[in-house]
Amino acid sequence: MNLANFGLDSVTLAGSLETKLAACRAAGFSQIMLWARDMAEHPGGVAAAADLVRRSGLRVTGIQVLRDYEGLSGGLHDYKLDIARNLLHVCKAVGARLLIVSSSTSSHAAGDRDLIARDLAKLATTAVPLGVRIGYEALSWGRYVQGYEQAWEVVDMAAHANLGIVLDSFHMFANQADPEGLGDIQPNKIALVQLSDFMWRDIRSTEETIETASHLRVFPGQGSHSAELSAMLRRLDRGGYRGDYSLEVINDDYLQLAPDIACARALTAAKWITDQVLRRSLQVRRYAGVTL
Repeated sequence: MNLANFGLDSVTLAGSLETKLAACRAAGFSQIMLWARDMAEHPGGVAAAADLVRRSGLRVTGIQVLRDYEGLSGGLHDYKLDIARNLLHVCKAVGARLLIVSSSTSSHAAGDRDLIARDLAKLATTAVPLGVRIGYEALSWGRYVQGYEQAWEVVDMAAHANLGIVLDSFHMFANQADPEGLGDIQPNKIALVQLSDFMWRDIRSTEETIETASHLRVFPGQGSHSAELSAMLRRLDRGGYRGDYSLEVINDDYLQLAPDIACARALTAAKWITDQVLRRSLQVRRYAGVTL
């Protein structure tokens, strides 16, 4: 395994899109996870932002995030499908081959698993002509789908080649999920693995879960769930997963640090995973003379 398997989420870094791209490249990363707002908020607009990303030479791991999509009906469904189509075009513009869909928290959504599966399959079909895959992620505070086992059940029911599951270590630890169930998921159906940790063992409420997820995550190897994270990663590795890992660390403290410092922490986390957890040497790719 080398650094090409790892991407850093732009949400971890302070600064402009240009600054984030340059910091990731300088650290030796070859991919970055972007949020649609990274392009929408760029002063030059989406087209200029997409050109900047393409010229950076970084591969875009995917685009975050379509929320509250599944289980809706009527005008609400049509509205969300229109938002989804726009996000898919953002994916295409930056060369991202994955759009992440998080499980719905909407009180207007229905919890029928067949309906959720059909909605996801419909979106996966819509994404095919654009060359984008749909990845479905369970939010630990989702209204109907909260655990990765439930997310996998829905993805399996949808039975669509262009739909996979996104596994997120934070949400697994928040739910105290059993990693043994990962063995039931075919590795080719795992669209992405997102990695982060947090500093305490227990989360006592939904409000604390959301607060921790939104402001207080830390990098793998720096939190209180290193044993669980190691078990998760080894299970995935034994099962044959060889796809991407995205370091999704949302932390207000890191936004006060220079991006190169945050990137150095990310590189330390990647080395911990490869050298200590999976016991493989991490080959770091270095970039010189970055011009954006």
